[in-house]
Amino acid sequence: MWDMDAARAALPVVLSGFGVTLLATVLGFAVAVVAGLAIALVRRSAARWIARPVGWLGAFVCSTPVMVQLFAAWVLVPGLAPLPLGVLVLGLHYATYLSEVYRAGIDAVPKGQWEACAALSLPRGRVWRAVILPQAVRKVLPSLGNYAVSLFKETPFLSVITVGEMVHEASTFGSTHFAYLESLTLAAAVFLLASWPTSLLVRRLEARLAH
Repeated sequence: MWDMDAARAALPVVLSGFGVTLLATVLGFAVAVVAGLAIALVRRSAARWIARPVGWLGAFVCSTPVMVQLFAAWVLVPGLAPLPLGVLVLGLHYATYLSEVYRAGIDAVPKGQWEACAALSLPRGRVWRAVILPQAVRKVLPSLGNYAVSLFKETPFLSVITVGEMVHEASTFGSTHFAYLESLTLAAAVFLLASWPTSLLVRRLEARLAH
């Protein structure tokens, strides 16, 4: 049965954990955005002896659960604090997905854009910075938004390496105050209130860019 006093006591704890969840989401997605673009460019532009191993490593990361990767990193890199370690693991995990998103966006740039750059003899770096990447990123913005929401919803996995994110804090409160119903319900409500409007904004952006 719902206990209002327990819910009031749990709310500050849940919101404190939400701050950690939000921080992990923002930093993890920043890592994913940068690393994913780097992977996409390496696989497209680098020599085969570099591109192929990077592709195999990305496929391996994509094909293994993020929880397993967190446990492995926790064992193999014991000197790193849990939150930075979790941010790196989540970021690199999602970087493998975003690299494919970027590749699709780059492939969607019209062939005429490449031909025009070649005709103007633009430097390769300028072609990518000023012509190709701005168009490619605009095409994949909705997909990037969807992956940001997915990463946010996977932050509870960080609890396996003792990061005090929202679900971890809610579970700890529930076990010490015998109030699992109240604490975990509040955590679920915060997840819903944060992710649902963001998903709607992503859909609106997708519809707008489709026209």
